Amino acid sequence: MEGEVSSGASVVAIDNKIEQAMDLVKSHLMYAVREEVEVLKEQIKELIEKNNQLEQENNLLKTLASPEQLAQFQAQLQTSPSPAPSQPQGTTPQPSQPTSQGSGPSA
Repeated sequence: MEGEVSSGASVVAIDNKIEQAMDLVKSHLMYAVREEVEVLKEQIKELIEKNNQLEQENNLLKTLASPEQLAQFQAQLQTSPSPAPSQPQGTTPQPSQPTSQGSGPSA
């Protein structure tokens, strides 16, 4: 009977150690997840700010663009969808604007 008691005690001790190890793993995972959530929240905040800035820039460019420039831009979007993501970020609408405006007054 004493052998059963000591083996029962060792099983309880092993169960306790397993439970402690699981708690430790859980706490480490929770800490890592919280850190990642904070990083993602910051990235979301930055992306929202960048999106708002780009929307304002887009609205400004739309108001400054002539109807011909808007039509040309829409035609470019329909004929070649792959360059479309690079156009809002950058430079394609802006150089065409001064060119069209430059040719407009001379016409």
